[in-house]
Amino acid sequence: MRMSELKRKEVINVCDCRRLGFVGDMEFDPCTGQIKALIVPGPGCVCGFLGREKEFVIPFEDVCQMGDDIVLVRLREEPPRPQK
Repeated sequence: MRMSELKRKEVINVCDCRRLGFVGDMEFDPCTGQIKALIVPGPGCVCGFLGREKEFVIPFEDVCQMGDDIVLVRLREEPPRPQK
């Protein structure tokens, strides 16, 4: 699979069925050439004018399945801590 094909796939979290976006980049291990993580840019702020929110860095072992149109991942986020 080529990077251009992967960028056309939407990433969906199977834990909460949330759409995370489309693959923007990948992180590779320079020694082995294996994919270490998928990077999905976060949603834009104020119609995209002021940059983006956080990006999702998804370790490749958290990828459940790659289909023709989507990539299913298991992204566990820590619940927000109560403020004092």
